[in-house]
Amino acid sequence: MLVTEDRLRRNVEDVLAVRDRQVRGAIVVFRGELTTEPARALDLLIDRFRPLGYMPCLRAEEAGVVAVQACPFTEPVAPQRIRTNVLLFVATCVSTLVAGFGLPFIGLGFVGSPTFDALRASSSLLRFLAGAPFAFTLMAILVVHELGHYFTARHYRAAVSLPYFIPFPLGFGTLGAIILMRSSARNRNSLFDIAAAGPLAGLAVAIPAIVLGLAWSTVVPEPPGGHFAFGDSMLTRALTYLRFGSIPPGHMVFTHPVADAAWAGLFVTALNLFPIGQLDGGRIAYALFGARHRAIGKATVAALVALGAISFARGLHLSGGDVVFAVFFSLNWFLVAALVSLLVGLHHSPPLDDVSPISAGRRVVGVVCLALLVLMIPPFIH
Repeated sequence: MLVTEDRLRRNVEDVLAVRDRQVRGAIVVFRGELTTEPARALDLLIDRFRPLGYMPCLRAEEAGVVAVQACPFTEPVAPQRIRTNVLLFVATCVSTLVAGFGLPFIGLGFVGSPTFDALRASSSLLRFLAGAPFAFTLMAILVVHELGHYFTARHYRAAVSLPYFIPFPLGFGTLGAIILMRSSARNRNSLFDIAAAGPLAGLAVAIPAIVLGLAWSTVVPEPPGGHFAFGDSMLTRALTYLRFGSIPPGHMVFTHPVADAAWAGLFVTALNLFPIGQLDGGRIAYALFGARHRAIGKATVAALVALGAISFARGLHLSGGDVVFAVFFSLNWFLVAALVSLLVGLHHSPPLDDVSPISAGRRVVGVVCLALLVLMIPPFIH
């Protein structure tokens, strides 16, 4: 270890005026002032450390001091088999198709497309194609979202997996998809681009889909027994108003399955934009605010709990079966807060170069992403 430490130091000294060094197990930390730009320093140190089995990480400390951490490095090897990815994708296609068709106690069932609804009377398996408008639209949004992450990560030469889609036998038929990052982002700019590419790409499909779905929707009298309705976000409410104007009392929008799937896609995108931990919004928050991202994540979890409490109190003022329905869905916000706290967590690994600031243009896009979150999240599901 002493020999390795000496070799690492000799490779650092021309890019960092070393003040002190510290050994933390297998990690060697050198502190001082950089004598060159952080990006150039990282390039030089990667080339020098890699033959020694180490990877450099640059961390900003107080008063212009920079810490260069030399961490043991293993070249990430992506699995060559994609069987799991393909099987999960096919299973998710099936589960969203079933959700769109609407088996009892499994799928919600989305009707409103005369062409495909006619297939429900079929006695063959063709009847499940009645769920195709919903399934195709939702899967298109999810696929484009994940490929946005994947190709942007590949552009930055980050080791990344193909998407893993998550089938789910209830509700919309899926819990979305994930991509595994097997290497750290190079800097805050690349971290931001990889994180933001997914939601923005998905929205390029979801927004035209909901506009088209609303164009195929109709205004009908409310059924006497009540009806199931998704909560309106500011975006969906504005688009509905542009399409239909003011809805007359006693009437409702009978949405086309494409509009329902687009609503689900917008909702999933909004959840991903929460600035918490490893979510897309959490990565964006780290790129923008660095170490302060943890405080932002905690504030977001607190806001979700508050939203659940407000929704719960609001539901108690309704009457009849609406009380149970509204209170039940208000608990979703408590569930989301618990899941992101326990499963996603508030931690996020920093990029290799955590010294170079994010560009001004990306800060503007970050504000746009925050605005999109506010526009797309439905405060209440009723």
